[in-house]
Amino acid sequence: MRFVSVKSSKQQDIKSIHRIRDKLMVQKASKANQIRGLVSEYGLVAPVGINKLREAIPLWLEDAENGLSALFRLLLRDLFDDLRQLQERVDTLDTLIEKEVKNDPVARSLLELRGIGILCASALSCAIGDAKGYRRGRGFAASIGLSPRQHSTGGKPRLLGISKRGDGYLRKLLVHGARSVIRHAHRHDDNLSKWIEKLCAFKHINTVTVALANKTARAAWAMVNTNESNDPGLIASA
Repeated sequence: MRFVSVKSSKQQDIKSIHRIRDKLMVQKASKANQIRGLVSEYGLVAPVGINKLREAIPLWLEDAENGLSALFRLLLRDLFDDLRQLQERVDTLDTLIEKEVKNDPVARSLLELRGIGILCASALSCAIGDAKGYRRGRGFAASIGLSPRQHSTGGKPRLLGISKRGDGYLRKLLVHGARSVIRHAHRHDDNLSKWIEKLCAFKHINTVTVALANKTARAAWAMVNTNESNDPGLIASA
């Protein structure tokens, strides 16, 4: 049995920041949905997007002819303050994460990968560590649930969907990053973009997204393990 190396105190701190931020994002979405549901009872349709919602609430509070009672205006103002405070806490944690990435050479190198932003680079750096806990990139991708489950019998291998085990937060960041890369792949002419376009021709977009996320995770492990820069050509052929 192989064991992953124990994380350092610094890595635990950064991981805690990500956990707190993720929970705040859930609370922010919940608060926004609560506001949407309450104002809909008064015939007000909230715009799509939390930023648009934050812009609309002050307008609702100032409009004296939209049918909102005085009591509900007080309640809505309190909800708006809660939503604003949650956003301020998220912004504070984003600043902390960005500062840590600037001071982390591993995280800075991971930013070279397409589809890897500051949040994902920080989370990847903590998850990979010194990369010695995994024999190869495939093992790291499997540890975060990006490898297919197997149901083999009678010598006939059968691959199912991804296992979705391990770090769901990191897996979510990688999938979102891969989705962004796929969306803009038609604008590029490099080998990785050609690989994406070829795969999209006969595979479902979700399958391509997960495949790219898996490839990105393996490339990130390889970069940390070999201490080399990103090579898009090698990633496309992997």
